[in-house]
Amino acid sequence: MSVAWLPQTPAWWFDGSTPPWWARIASTGYAGLIALRRSAYRRGLLRQYHPGVPVIVVGNIVAGGSGKTPLVLAVIERLRAAGYTPGVASRGYGRNDARTPRWVEVGMDAALCGDEPLLIAGISGAKVRVDRDRVAAAQALREAGCDVVVCDDGLQHYRLARDIEIEVQDQRRHYGNGRLLPAGPLREPIERAADCEFRVLNFGAVPHPVACETTEWPMRLKIGVVRPLLTGARLSLEAFRDQRVHAVAGIGEPERFFSMLREAGIGVVPHAFPDHHAYTPEDFSFGSQLHILMTEKDAVKCASFALPSAWVVPISAQLPESFWSALLSRLPHR
Repeated sequence: MSVAWLPQTPAWWFDGSTPPWWARIASTGYAGLIALRRSAYRRGLLRQYHPGVPVIVVGNIVAGGSGKTPLVLAVIERLRAAGYTPGVASRGYGRNDARTPRWVEVGMDAALCGDEPLLIAGISGAKVRVDRDRVAAAQALREAGCDVVVCDDGLQHYRLARDIEIEVQDQRRHYGNGRLLPAGPLREPIERAADCEFRVLNFGAVPHPVACETTEWPMRLKIGVVRPLLTGARLSLEAFRDQRVHAVAGIGEPERFFSMLREAGIGVVPHAFPDHHAYTPEDFSFGSQLHILMTEKDAVKCASFALPSAWVVPISAQLPESFWSALLSRLPHR
């Protein structure tokens, strides 16, 4: 179930209040549909297809942002370092022509392929295929020479058989009120997480994440060197300390980005936009001439704008070496 029709994250998902009656009723119906669909796959009434190369799915059971994209990029980097040729399959959420499969090329208009696939292609250099049919996307990647498919999102896309599932979870929000959509944030019941071989907790910029359970792995987000949206010299984030800036985030959880900047000693004037927002120059008419700091996901949709005061804040995922050892041990050795 898509939640694009919701104008913003409902407060009752996370604040402990009781969801409205209509949401509880709809949630009951949604639960029935999920149960029927999962049963159909378990009983073989609906078929799964495997592309013939290992498939790693990085996703979540909670609607909204959890930090999947930084983890996908980190997985690509580690796979490549281990001798694999990874490719990425994605639905390309938010693109204009969702029915047309296509290869993502650097510099492409995000409206054609989606912001996250464009970001992944630009940073990683990996082949990225966007297609509503992730089975077809995985097959195209295999035919293009990729020996591992990393599926960006797609835990619920059961038609694509997978070898490894990684569930990503926001450490602060966890599963919210534990209810299914739309009464809560869950795409599937909490029990679904137990099926995933790896459960990653996103601690954001916490310097030293607390110890997790043996079935969970801590992930920390690290800010890199800040670069100008247009041209110019790169700067450390420290250069913006004790300054007020306009902070722009059109991601699943904008407050995570704003908090990271505040923790770096920056005075944040927050501007939260909907996830996958299609920016226009008018969106940046803030009324004051401050520097603008934005996420990489936002930047790929603003590169054509004349925003000389805009800066891009790169974020990378860091996980324990034991996580990578465990992940690679489940793949054929190179």
